[in-house]
Amino acid sequence: MQEITCKLLVIGGGPGGYVCAIRAGQSGLDTVLVEKAQLGGTCLNVGCIPSKALIHAAEAFHSAVGFAAEGGSIGISAGPPSLDFGGTQSWMDGIVHRLTGGVAGLLKGAGVKVIEGSARFRDGKTVQVSSVTGEQLVRAEAVVIATGSEAVALPDLPVGGAVISSTEALALPDVPRRLVVVGAGYIGLEIGTAYAKLGSHVTVVEAEERILPQYDGDLSRPVAARLKALGVEVLLGAKARRMMGDALLVEVEGGGERHLRADKVLVAIGRRPRTNGWGLEELALEMDGRAVRVDDHCRTAMRGVYAVGDVTGAPMLAHRAMAQGYMVAEIIAGGRCAWDRRCIPAICFTDPEIVTSGLSPMAARDAGIEARSGTFPFRANGRAMTTGRDDGWVRIVARADNDLVIGVQAVGVGVAELASEFALALEMGATLEDLASAIHPHPSRSEAVQEAAFKALGRGLHL
Repeated sequence: MQEITCKLLVIGGGPGGYVCAIRAGQSGLDTVLVEKAQLGGTCLNVGCIPSKALIHAAEAFHSAVGFAAEGGSIGISAGPPSLDFGGTQSWMDGIVHRLTGGVAGLLKGAGVKVIEGSARFRDGKTVQVSSVTGEQLVRAEAVVIATGSEAVALPDLPVGGAVISSTEALALPDVPRRLVVVGAGYIGLEIGTAYAKLGSHVTVVEAEERILPQYDGDLSRPVAARLKALGVEVLLGAKARRMMGDALLVEVEGGGERHLRADKVLVAIGRRPRTNGWGLEELALEMDGRAVRVDDHCRTAMRGVYAVGDVTGAPMLAHRAMAQGYMVAEIIAGGRCAWDRRCIPAICFTDPEIVTSGLSPMAARDAGIEARSGTFPFRANGRAMTTGRDDGWVRIVARADNDLVIGVQAVGVGVAELASEFALALEMGATLEDLASAIHPHPSRSEAVQEAAFKALGRGLHL
């Protein structure tokens, strides 16, 4: 068996793993990265990137259909559009290949040795890799576990046939005529909304009493209204049971049942850390449920063994994994770093989009913080009006005693591009006066941030 020794071994080539490996290589560390599938992990290959491409294509088609039907209201008319979904999929694949190819190039440029294969721990310093070229033994001074996460399955709805996960949903050869989505979290609603815009009849089944239960109701209500406008049927307090022929059996509130006929049933009830298949049982790690427990340096309970990204639990976000991976590389290279983040922004790419950063008013209250907030609606924002979509708002939450900003939330078209301003405000310790005094360009949706700060200060201008 071939043996390799290195300073750092990274297991997993997703956002956390490849960023860690690139930075380590740039710092002169002898680094090996093992990935059993494609570089870029779930995010680049079957998650964040292809789903956002599908969302964009769906919105473009939906807008074209709308213009053909009633575009005269803004002086534009067009003929009925047609959809070549195979062409859409080819375009999506091209984006993925460009990005994954870019990651491979960056790793090579940083001097990182990439092994395609499955890694399994023998002990905390030794990993056996099964690859197409045979078995290899890698011995490392430090190891980073970046194995990511996997979709949660329902025992009575295993993936296969008509039942699909988000991975299959992003690679369908045709737009399903009838799509049932089990789970009204961000994954289910992002994909479900996209297919509704492409022409599917979409039904969403959610066990909770409202959609997007991880967000507060003020943020989810505009999304619920939009789903209704798009013709998406939403069944709340409903539980998916099993397939019966070409129909999904659903138990609804009150003990009744419905049979939902479907060409495809997307199960999207969440994700969990991927802890199987890489030799966890050979290590003496501490766990938080299914997640690997780490400290503020991403160190596990074993010396020289680190973990980053989804395998360490929530929030399962690519940008969190990247920040952790970069920090760990700096630490192993001799730098002084610690995980001290005031804010990890989260974006839900529904229609309209949702952004959350820091504390909501309710979360501040639960934490015993006396806070005040200001909200500004996009219906009073000139730029939003000129796009034809002025639903949603921006809300700023600040401490009542010193006006320190502790949270910013928004819902609306395009608010994802405001997320960085929200995060920067919290990381830099901005006050309401800082946001109110910063000149925001006109006309832009970002003006709603400034206006919300004025509102929280009791000096609202345009409302």
